[in-house]
Amino acid sequence: MSGLQLREVVKHYAGGDETIRAVDGVSLTVSEGEFVALYGPSGSGKTTLLLLCAGLLAPDRGSVSFDDREISRMSAAQSAAYRLREVGFVFQTFHLIAGASALNNAAIKLLADGFSLREARRQAQPWLERVGLGGRAEHTPERLSMGERQRVAIARALVNQPRLLLTDEPTGNLDTRRSEETLGLLRDICHERRIPGLLVTHDPLASHFVDRVHTLRDGFLHDGLDAELAVAPVR
Repeated sequence: MSGLQLREVVKHYAGGDETIRAVDGVSLTVSEGEFVALYGPSGSGKTTLLLLCAGLLAPDRGSVSFDDREISRMSAAQSAAYRLREVGFVFQTFHLIAGASALNNAAIKLLADGFSLREARRQAQPWLERVGLGGRAEHTPERLSMGERQRVAIARALVNQPRLLLTDEPTGNLDTRRSEETLGLLRDICHERRIPGLLVTHDPLASHFVDRVHTLRDGFLHDGLDAELAVAPVR
């Protein structure tokens, strides 16, 4: 089956005298063209689940597959190529290169894949424009606000036209208007390109832009959004 599939996935961590059950038997399918939101309190295992989908962590048990390929069984080279060419990952902490322009930061995946600087910048420019930063392409991260840095990270995730979109709190530093624009963009990318998208978020606004909502709590996956998480944050 095409798309993203998790089957009875378990990932635990040793935490002193106790075991942290970050992901505890999670099964989830995100089909082509589907944009799915994953809510949960801090420390509930949401980011761990994203890292498993990206092949940055291996499950203790169970399987994580994309387009019928089990990610944890990939070689190191295959896993790196999967992330470079097939996955668009928006990290919560941005990971932008200090001193490099917004345009070069957005183009970095294409540069790593062998594109010339000129061609990589040419392909990245429309994505910066799409996230509202066309006029700040030559600004370095030091000259950008936190919200602008976040939008550069989103452009970087989309520049290689990924076949799977994984996003970790992409609206965390954005105001309401920019949040709506960003969520609409991510939804449209999934729908237009028929790719699966998994969104980790605390933002109740996101529930209006996705096809389906789940909550991860204490390592277990539940359908829908917990009532206590459905209160809009003060902006």
